[in-house]
Amino acid sequence: MIDSNINFNEGYTILIDKKLDWTSFDVVKKIRNITKSKKVGHAGTLDPLASGLLIICTGKHTKKINEFLNLDKTYTGKFVLGSTTPSHDLETEISETKSLSGINKNKIKDTAETFLGTQFQRPPKYSAVKVNGKRAYELARKNEKVIIGEKEIKVNSFDILDIKLPVIHFSISCSKGTYIRSLARDLGLELGCGAYLSELRRTKIGNFDVDDASTIEEFEFNLKGKY
Repeated sequence: MIDSNINFNEGYTILIDKKLDWTSFDVVKKIRNITKSKKVGHAGTLDPLASGLLIICTGKHTKKINEFLNLDKTYTGKFVLGSTTPSHDLETEISETKSLSGINKNKIKDTAETFLGTQFQRPPKYSAVKVNGKRAYELARKNEKVIIGEKEIKVNSFDILDIKLPVIHFSISCSKGTYIRSLARDLGLELGCGAYLSELRRTKIGNFDVDDASTIEEFEFNLKGKY
């Protein structure tokens, strides 16, 4: 329950369970409207095709955003094996399919374990990474050549929760800047069958848990008496 007497302009940290199809900025805009706070920001973008935990800071708490950005993240979701898409998720159509012959539970789990630890990862070309002053996805959508450098990341855990081929259900804990779509791509490459991300939910940011978060609707309802 959110205390309706909170002064959001003074500063407050809000845990929101973002729903699908909303951008992180959509949430910021809505929170600004609900709380009437002049300063509102989020601590880590969550794509429209992903749901889950989004940390929103208002007022003086916006100074904490960089601190929250540096925290490790935990995600659950689903990869689809045997197919690939240019964006490595559902934003674009399937571009290639391959046989799942020889793919089994042990091979999938053993391959997932090879991604543990510090490594260099190449972000997707359909991402907000800047290339020559432009967002990579802007260039990719125009079919222009996109070359993105690798970035150092760390995967703390990569657990395969369930396998019902071609779908595998996973849980991943990782450092900031890790693209789960890129892990899908790279896992598919290592398995030799291709893969893309079909579902993603952020469940934790540091010690902040989505179980303690409110949906936008719940947050607004709790403050309705005051705002």
